[in-house]
Amino acid sequence: METRPRPLAHGLPLFLNHKHTRLSGAGIALIFKKMAKRARFARPMNPHSVRHSFATHLLDRGCDLKSVQEMLGHKNLQTTEIYTHVSLERLKEVYEKAHPRSKK
Repeated sequence: METRPRPLAHGLPLFLNHKHTRLSGAGIALIFKKMAKRARFARPMNPHSVRHSFATHLLDRGCDLKSVQEMLGHKNLQTTEIYTHVSLERLKEVYEKAHPRSKK
């Protein structure tokens, strides 16, 4: 991988394809697919799954939804609510902290 000799000017592509033009979304998805196959991941991986995983890990570690919204660049909080899911581990933790009949 080559490095740029100076800071990138606004609007110029950060990643280039083999033709030295802007890497497309489809090109990025193909790279993810190849890397996931090479790494022998059990599930398919794409840029969206990495973004989803990022949000889920933040929420699982106690980050508030508003902060996740800001990091993902969502204008509407409902978009972030749909985008993220709550893991079973997080649900169990919240239940044990909040429910009076949980076995603490």
